Amino acid sequence: MDLRELVSALNDFASLSLAESWDNVGLLVEPSPPHTVNTLFLTNDLTEEVMEEAVQKKADLILSYHPPIFTPLKRVTWKTWKERLVVRALEHRIGIYSPHTAYDAVPHGVNNWLTKGLGACTSVPLHPSAAPSYPAKGTHRVEFCTDSAEHLETVLAKIKDIQEVSCLTTLAARVEGEEQTRVSLNCSQKALLEVVALLSQNSLYHKTEILLLQKPLLPHTGMGRLCTLSEPVSLSDIIARIKCHLKLPHIRLAVGMGKTLESPVKKAALCAGSGSSILKGIEADLYLTGEMSHHDVLDAVANGITVILCEHSNTERGFLSELRDMLGNHLRSKISIIVSEKDRDPLQVV
Repeated sequence: MDLRELVSALNDFASLSLAESWDNVGLLVEPSPPHTVNTLFLTNDLTEEVMEEAVQKKADLILSYHPPIFTPLKRVTWKTWKERLVVRALEHRIGIYSPHTAYDAVPHGVNNWLTKGLGACTSVPLHPSAAPSYPAKGTHRVEFCTDSAEHLETVLAKIKDIQEVSCLTTLAARVEGEEQTRVSLNCSQKALLEVVALLSQNSLYHKTEILLLQKPLLPHTGMGRLCTLSEPVSLSDIIARIKCHLKLPHIRLAVGMGKTLESPVKKAALCAGSGSSILKGIEADLYLTGEMSHHDVLDAVANGITVILCEHSNTERGFLSELRDMLGNHLRSKISIIVSEKDRDPLQVV
């Protein structure tokens, strides 16, 4: 399968437009074309040990959930481990692709897989995603009327010089029995300030309407999940379920104020990886994530919310086996897909 064809198929599986704005997703390392992919290698973290495994297994493309290149590289040498990953990849003609938070957001992604550790439940995103593409450009629509054609030409000429203004249209209209011209335009938040200032200078602001353009929310798509269990379950039973699902002998537990191991859990908020910012302020009986800041744990406990921490990548890695099967179907078994055996969380209990 050609690399570019495969990348297009991976983007169809989970649109990269769903990734967080701060993230670095997509094809990160590309061997010179043409590049055929016979073996796709899945890993949660691309370490040097995992890279050597990919080389030994003759991978043509590595799908690394976490992007191994996050901050810009100023050089590619043998000095640092991330630079060495790029060198090894190019030496062996291996591409590197990362989906990261795009896989967090999609309905069939990492967070959906994590909910399965709670048992039978329904779930909704904690922070729903907005439609990435939408016919209306800009964040605001501005509409105003004027009865002076000559004056309008001057105003329109100045509006056209403002950056981030689009969809500028004029239409004849009758307002309170008078023939006027109605102007409509879309603009960004930044451009809105310039447009309003211009209209004020030309005594048009009092006739202006400003509408906020909001993109529609996508169903079942977004960051984190708020899960409602079909039946309340004791905290001790939930702990056992999570350990079983994540195949962990240990988890870290902070019991909410006034709660015990026998307290019922009906509603759980979860986020794979690092969940502090996503879970903060959410009302639930339980927070489930990989890691949280010390003070966010204290806040949750003081509010009677129990916190379960499983270490960052332990809440993500188990998804890879499910991903292998889903991608196999999505790609119609055109290539071999294997999961790393060397990939593991860097922290362990000793």
